[in-house]
Amino acid sequence: MKLFLKGDKCHTPKCPLEKRNYPPGMHGQTRPPKLKDYGLRFREKQKAKRMYWLTETQFKRYFEMASKMKGRAGENLLMLLERRLDAVVYRLGFAASRKQARQLVTHGHILVNGKVVDIPSYQVEVGDIIKVKPDSPVVPLVKEEVAKKGGRCPEWLKLDEEKLEGQVVGLPVPGEIEVPLNEQLIVEFYSR
Repeated sequence: MKLFLKGDKCHTPKCPLEKRNYPPGMHGQTRPPKLKDYGLRFREKQKAKRMYWLTETQFKRYFEMASKMKGRAGENLLMLLERRLDAVVYRLGFAASRKQARQLVTHGHILVNGKVVDIPSYQVEVGDIIKVKPDSPVVPLVKEEVAKKGGRCPEWLKLDEEKLEGQVVGLPVPGEIEVPLNEQLIVEFYSR
């Protein structure tokens, strides 16, 4: 028997249980106000923060580090974020998502230069070798993920699919970083 619970479609027009594409309430159908400058910058910062699974304190610390480096602060910020171990594991194709990559790192399945590193924020350097622990139970999962991506990774990383091993051959260049972020809005947010 159909109870017409949420998600079920009623056969009558104007069914009260049917999902609407606007928020509830008297003002739900009115158009939401356009975002102002602050709102746009804030949303871009939140998007970056959530994309890399960082807290506000961590993200602010990365921005402060980036602004003290030579060059443009926004590009430096993206370079620092991409050099995190969990981001590198994701870029090598060892995980389907950044969250899964973070979990692989925190659970001790990743070796850096032959040693277990379980800190997702570890900054990789040029020449570092990132490898999945050979006796780890996640090896079949990682092999499957690498096969799905076809061994594609950024130019600053080199991947050996058979050994499940990657090497950092350079630092990420702003043109090579493929994230849907406008780093200039983040810089403007923190510069206010």
